[in-house]
Amino acid sequence: METNSVSKVFILLSMALLMGTQLISCSVTYDNKAIIIDGRRRILLSGSIHYPRSTPEMWKDLIQTAKNAGLDVIETYVFWNVHEPSPGNYNFEGRYDLVRFIKTVQSLGLYVNLRIGPYVCAEWNFGGFPVWLKYVPGISFRTDNEPFKAAMQGFTQKIVQMMKSENLFESQGGPIILSQIENEYGPQIKVLGAAGTAYMNWAAKMAVGLDTGVPWVMCKEDDAPDPVINTCNGFYCDAFSPNKAYKPKMWTEAWSGWFTEFGGPIHQRPVQDLAFAVARFIQLGGSYVNYYMFHGGTNFGRTAGGPFITTSYDYDAPIDEYGLIREPKYSHLMKLHKAIKLCEPALISSDPSVITLGKSQQAHVFSVGESCAAFLSNSDSNSDARVIFNNMHYDLPPWSVSILPDCRNVVFNTAKVHSQTSGMQMLPTNSNFQSWETYDEEISSLEDSSTLTAVGLLDQINVTRDSSDYLWYMTSVDIQSSESILRGGQKPTLTVQSRGNVLHVFINGQLSGSGQGNWQKTGFTFNGPINLLPGTNMIALLSVAVGLPNIGVHFETWETGVLGPVVVKGLDQGKRDLSWQKWTYKVGLKGEAMNLVSSDGVSSVEWIQGSLVDQGQQPLKWYKAYFDAPEGDEPLALDMKSMGKGQAWINGQSIGRYWTVYANGNCGVCKYSGIFKTSTCQIGCGEATQQWYHVPRSWLKPTQNLLVLFEELGGDASKISLVKRTTTRV
Repeated sequence: METNSVSKVFILLSMALLMGTQLISCSVTYDNKAIIIDGRRRILLSGSIHYPRSTPEMWKDLIQTAKNAGLDVIETYVFWNVHEPSPGNYNFEGRYDLVRFIKTVQSLGLYVNLRIGPYVCAEWNFGGFPVWLKYVPGISFRTDNEPFKAAMQGFTQKIVQMMKSENLFESQGGPIILSQIENEYGPQIKVLGAAGTAYMNWAAKMAVGLDTGVPWVMCKEDDAPDPVINTCNGFYCDAFSPNKAYKPKMWTEAWSGWFTEFGGPIHQRPVQDLAFAVARFIQLGGSYVNYYMFHGGTNFGRTAGGPFITTSYDYDAPIDEYGLIREPKYSHLMKLHKAIKLCEPALISSDPSVITLGKSQQAHVFSVGESCAAFLSNSDSNSDARVIFNNMHYDLPPWSVSILPDCRNVVFNTAKVHSQTSGMQMLPTNSNFQSWETYDEEISSLEDSSTLTAVGLLDQINVTRDSSDYLWYMTSVDIQSSESILRGGQKPTLTVQSRGNVLHVFINGQLSGSGQGNWQKTGFTFNGPINLLPGTNMIALLSVAVGLPNIGVHFETWETGVLGPVVVKGLDQGKRDLSWQKWTYKVGLKGEAMNLVSSDGVSSVEWIQGSLVDQGQQPLKWYKAYFDAPEGDEPLALDMKSMGKGQAWINGQSIGRYWTVYANGNCGVCKYSGIFKTSTCQIGCGEATQQWYHVPRSWLKPTQNLLVLFEELGGDASKISLVKRTTTRV
């Protein structure tokens, strides 16, 4: 009897201890100095890694590499449109497995800043909003609008509840120490006024009411109401201060580089300047810095927004698009982080005393008890400086900060790079594409049961609902046999005003010409001669989207596609405006409808075998070939320089849009010192903006991998190659 009682007591005690272990939680608060985790102020160094822009197989290595660089936190947005592609239907699988990503971060001992938004911008299609949201009755995005607030609150609650159910907030013992509501809302308020302020206050109150047990932040929102922390985004944030004296100074986006647009150059930010900006932010009292991006990754599928954002989202980040370390950026920042951490005891415990050392030179000294740390800065962008501090001489290069964790010895200077530079190479693999075959997208069968007809020109998004990049606009023109153009006169011209991104014009099934906008302006005009025959002539305009807008006030109201006017000039009767004729519309391509990108779909049509040279380079053509996975474990890419424009799939998964458009920019000498702008340090002018397209190894089988392309313009698929990315040290 006594033995049983002892056993019961032991079991009860064990259960209590187990339950106690499961319920262990840490508090996250803040004061004017820093975020406080479990009673301890922390200097937190963070990096953005977006889970959909890589594969689950890459996540662990990416996060471990970030940790090795001295980071404490991983930041990620939450992408509404991939998680709720239609109302109430959710997807958290594969690259979209948010819980798995956060648990991977947790398993490696790092924290998470979960930027729920759910508006994210991020050069992501439609700013992260699902397109169906645009068609909710009475909706107006990101303002004091009840339909929008209801939808936004519903998704935010969905994500928060998912995190809670998995015990992922730090208050539950998980890794999430911060969450963000909304995103860069300050510019919106300036336009929207009172309605914007009301919405921003509502969003903050709604988020805090979700009771996550961790602080909420709002970036680029100076009026963020208590207890939400306002934070800074930018190339520099040394002039930033929180809106209340009891909030910490936080930098949620320290831009490590910049994104790339098709037709634009590649942007690089010198690591000396980035390190200078971060060190200066810390010396001015900053306690949280996040690099945007630490790994940029890839805009797989049709996720790139903009429009005109490239498939590569490399961002000149310390970890490149393929997951390889970029030197000297990575190692130089790692050394910076070590130096900052050596100063942490003094930084979190004291306010700096500022000593003027020269016209552009200062010392910020943090001292408490036996801890003393100093940051010596030289903000002159041209001249070295020799300064005296603590009765010692120090040499400061231009535009630099020296860090002295003991107020005497320099352990790091932002301008002195001692890390080796890595050279990225794309080398051939032993993998060849076997027996290219083609299939012509059928223009002659456009008018079938899947079309719709309307008088006048319709907005492309309203018709496609973004189910495809492609929308056909079709009408006809009758030409009398007496027309002078049929007797050797000058050809008539077709003028098309488009608010879309790219346009291909077909007359009687033959490509007549193409037009395109660019990343610097919205819309363009196509103007070109056309061949017309006696009788009825079919005009088919293929309007192509290259990503939907991701930024702007009420961008849900923006229109795209062929909005007119559409005019034929040069006929005997003068010009003929076709804009208000009857138009027939067809969404997407026949190959898309037949799912030619999959192993099942490819067998649904008769592919043409034979020499690609004999077939010639033709528009609107599908290509397929098989290949074996190459040996080794190096990252892989498709070299697409021989192609024009289109999309590519491997084993049914989209590697994204490709486009061999050549870069215009202001390429020249890159100087690290001085205010960095996106117009400085550009490379690649006159070359294809993007030549290589990431192929994740986890998408491949050992043999018989299916590559399918859809080519819009005409290219030479026989010159496509699979290459491996390697690094060398210089």
